[in-house]
Amino acid sequence: MDEVSPKIQNQLAQFQQLQQQLQAILGQKYQMEAQMKEMERTVEELNKTEDDVPIYKSVGSLLIKAKDKATVLKEIEDDKESLGVRVKTLDRQEKYMRERYQSLQDQLSKALGGEKQSQEDAG
Repeated sequence: MDEVSPKIQNQLAQFQQLQQQLQAILGQKYQMEAQMKEMERTVEELNKTEDDVPIYKSVGSLLIKAKDKATVLKEIEDDKESLGVRVKTLDRQEKYMRERYQSLQDQLSKALGGEKQSQEDAG
């Protein structure tokens, strides 16, 4: 089995950790985007209802009668806006991670190619 230098072992560990972090960020982003789409569908349905129709909202494991349609719409829009900010933050983190991932991948390719070459020269 070929020996890999401690520096490359460290870079490989960083690379794997970066992969896991990137997957976690993408998972969070996917969930938040799905929540935002669900909120959009909810707003569409609420806008189709009459103003005097009773509306219930989920609070924990309960359904509570909401004050009125306008209040519920405002709450949904506020929540959607907050999620949008969080998604933008995740976008920035994803971009940084992808750049770091690519950089580390390039470093590893060069380092492993260089080690292979020196082993071939020695053998």
